[in-house]
Amino acid sequence: MTEAATAPEAALDDATLTGRARDGDVRAYEQLVLRYQGAMFRLAARMLADRSEAEDVIQEVFLTAWRRLAQLQDDSAFSGWLYRMTTNRCLNVIRSRPDRADVDLDTTESPHRATQPEHAAQVHDQMAALTAALQRLTPEQRACWLLREVHGRSYEEIAEIVGTNTTAVRGRIARARAQLAEVMKPWR
Repeated sequence: MTEAATAPEAALDDATLTGRARDGDVRAYEQLVLRYQGAMFRLAARMLADRSEAEDVIQEVFLTAWRRLAQLQDDSAFSGWLYRMTTNRCLNVIRSRPDRADVDLDTTESPHRATQPEHAAQVHDQMAALTAALQRLTPEQRACWLLREVHGRSYEEIAEIVGTNTTAVRGRIARARAQLAEVMKPWR
């Protein structure tokens, strides 16, 4: 038996797990879900500012990914494909909303709390201000900014995820940064 055959699934790369999942290996797909569910949830929660909607979106995205795995041309592109599906699904949810919903600041609160109450209150207020400021961005600006600043994606990856070119991505991020910088001035 080779070393690769005995390696735990968690140590395998995305391409290997994706290939196995495409062949019907549910455990391999479970590993991919475990690897990416946190990042996809954080993206959806920030885009939607609603934990319940984010949970629904992520469940839908992973179910859709499982069903459409055969359509993925490059096994190593799984994460980008997942980011694209999550972003597009969030944008569709935002567009389908009748009105801009009031932001429920408690839904996107960080689970990490500081030990000192004053610091915790300040951090909570900053996060609340950032969440509210993100909701004032256009959905496209919000998606681009989150993918770049929170998820560390390249401009090229973001362009592919949101279906535009890198110049548009750079413009959206620049406008988002300027708008956020203005709103967040009191917190500097």
